[in-house]
Amino acid sequence: MVRLASMSTLNQSKRRTLKKILLGSAAVGVYSQAPYVFARTKPLLRILGTHVTLQEAIRKKAMEDLGIDLAFEAKGSAAVLQKASMFPQQFDLYEQWSNSINVLWRSGAIQAIDTKRLTYWHEINDLTKTGKLTTNANLGAGDAPSKILNIQKNGQLGANFTGQISFLPYVHNVDSFGYNTNVIAAGEPYKTESWGWLLNDAYRGKVGIVNAPTIGLFDLALAAQAKGFIEFNDIGAISKTELDKLFTILGQYKRQQHFSGYWTSVPESVQFMRSGRVVIESMFSPAVASLNGQNVPVRYAAPKEGYRGWHGVMCLSSAAQGRVKDAAYDYMNWWLSGWAGAFIARQGYYISNPQRAKLQLSPAEWKYWYLGKPAEQDLTGTDGLVSVKKNNVRTGGSYIERLSNVAVWNTVMPTYEYSLQKWYEFIST
Repeated sequence: MVRLASMSTLNQSKRRTLKKILLGSAAVGVYSQAPYVFARTKPLLRILGTHVTLQEAIRKKAMEDLGIDLAFEAKGSAAVLQKASMFPQQFDLYEQWSNSINVLWRSGAIQAIDTKRLTYWHEINDLTKTGKLTTNANLGAGDAPSKILNIQKNGQLGANFTGQISFLPYVHNVDSFGYNTNVIAAGEPYKTESWGWLLNDAYRGKVGIVNAPTIGLFDLALAAQAKGFIEFNDIGAISKTELDKLFTILGQYKRQQHFSGYWTSVPESVQFMRSGRVVIESMFSPAVASLNGQNVPVRYAAPKEGYRGWHGVMCLSSAAQGRVKDAAYDYMNWWLSGWAGAFIARQGYYISNPQRAKLQLSPAEWKYWYLGKPAEQDLTGTDGLVSVKKNNVRTGGSYIERLSNVAVWNTVMPTYEYSLQKWYEFIST
């Protein structure tokens, strides 16, 4: 009996002590986080996106630096957008491209990001904030990131700064197509290289296209326009009539078995080219770097018509709250702190505050990737293999030159639903 009484007294003492701890935590504003201390020592951040940024090296480094757990779920761009727009409770952060913003915002899948909580907001350059790195740059048709960055007082997305943004500006680049110079003679950047090459009869049966209706569609639209088959009133807002005409043209090419396949991920595009299935295809920069590291001579074109631009977006799920939301801000700030920007530079991508990434790059890397200078030495990619040979010059030139030549941005057009219908009919029939 004495022992039971003693145990009861001890348990009451523990409860009183625990109650004091919780009350004390509440007094300093962290009461709501207290239960997590006992349930989990590290928050788990679930990130939904594509293989472009959801790479294992990035996950490991971020976990090491931040002391959090990260779960990456990488899918093709269309699958990622579909899941995110329908199930915001199944992710905490979303990583894809700016053409997904309108869909996500309208569906209520993402919440506003407060720029006051972004450590490096003041370092982000004018590409996202105003649309141009220089006054003479081409803004580009379609969803230029600056047009959809800021959340306006009426709840719409626009260009006027409010302190509340729809996405974190971070990774970005310009895309075109890659071609095997063992088969296709190297062209001259901005002068002879053309989107029209994708519809060149000489490459029939050896052409690959990215299977994404807000990306691959523009590759083919640019190609058809370059060949003189069609002229768009606004390539960033293609009408239904223009879409009908475009897909009639593309259908003729498909019936002639012009297209070898439609890839959905960077690894798949690498396999297309490495296996010889294609000699020219829609491409993202990491695929070109990977193939060059494997001694496959792929050149990334600088089309005379201009690039298709894209801007990475990191979005906060509308369901993210509390400690997970805090961890999400930590991860967003980590992305702009230098290491990640330098890492993705080695696969040909840019970061929105490049001067901080510069501190993590060698002088030779900075000169090649950002300044467009000849490589002073062999440069390795993120896989440790040599992806740039000494004296090579990046096609398209410097960061400023490349981003000043955007023809159209990845875009969700007013005819988005109709374009989806036409696209899936095209690839499936």
